Parts: sequence; structure tokens; C-alpha cells
Amino acid sequence: MSTVIFYEKPGCVGNAKQKRLLADAGHAVEARNLLAEGWTAATLRPFFGERPVADWFNKSAPAVKSGEIDPRGFDEDSALAALIATPLLIRRPLMQVGDRREAGFEPDLVDAWIGLAAPVEGSIEGCPRQ
Repeated sequence: MSTVIFYEKPGCVGNAKQKRLLADAGHAVEARNLLAEGWTAATLRPFFGERPVADWFNKSAPAVKSGEIDPRGFDEDSALAALIATPLLIRRPLMQVGDRREAGFEPDLVDAWIGLAAPVEGSIEGCPRQ
């Protein structure tokens, strides 16, 4: 199985479920605090791959939910600057296995990438409290 570096918001119920799914599949999970990491454009950008810039943002972040921030209004550079300045805006979890990095927990993608023990119904990305 894999060792997953798992950047989370400590206390997030959704992230706890995601870590449990990974552990149940036999993966070692190395949890790190996403909000305390010293992100730079060079360290953060690889997690987003070819995803559209709007998909880099946490749709549950208070500033996004309230409409104060519209993820569709950012280009790559301005998005990275906003995410680094306010890590709560980063879509989570961020996961790394070896050289591959991913943002968000899409069960089908995670299963195809490193494997999950059981099918997951619906989305488990959100955190009820920010």
C-alpha cells in the first residue's frame, strides 16, 4: 500500500472520514495541517494539475459561499496568491503519494490512483464547519 501525505484542516469531519477510508484500504496516512504549511506557488501549484482554476478553491470556504470571492474570476497567478494568503480557500484535502499530487477527495479518482477498500457513495469533500 501507499504512504499518503494528507494536508487537512485539523478538526474537519470530512477530512477525518477521508483519512479513515485511506487507512481502511491499508494506506499509511501522514496528516499535516494545510493551514499552517508555508505554501509557495511552486509547492502548491502541482496539486491542481490540469484542473480549471475555479476548481482549486474550497467551495465551502465562507468567503466563497458568501459570494465575497468568486473562484471563476481568477487567473492562475492571482488564484495562487489568494490561496497562499488565505489557505482556508484551498480545496482540500491535498494529497501526495510519491511524486503525484491531487486536490480534493474524489473517491473514483482516489480508488483508481491508489485504491480504496470499499465503494464510496456520494461526495465526502465538504466540511460542515469551516
